[in-house]
Amino acid sequence: QVQLVESGGGLVQPGGSLTLSCVASRSIFMANTLAWYRQAPGNQREWVASISSSSAPRYAEFVKGRFTISRDNAKNTVYLQMNSLKVEDTARYYCNCATLSGPYWGQGTQVTVSS
Repeated sequence: QVQLVESGGGLVQPGGSLTLSCVASRSIFMANTLAWYRQAPGNQREWVASISSSSAPRYAEFVKGRFTISRDNAKNTVYLQMNSLKVEDTARYYCNCATLSGPYWGQGTQVTVSS
């Protein structure tokens, strides 16, 4: 059974940092692009960052310079290091894997940025 399990969310003050992790099933991890999306209440889910199987990262403009995506192939894990967090970064963050048989999603982890 294919699984994506996120962790690392929480409450942080503006300007703070968090690192999200997503452990994926080995069967989908190695050959595919992994991505992070987020969804705030009342908003559509939006793409945040992705990293290819060759570890090439891409970022949405609104996180460039603040977030870093990386992957550890030995641990089947993709990370999202989030620095200089803003109140508007508050959302549920989802891990995604796009495969030939369709996309897979995790259950998400909540990030709340508040003073």
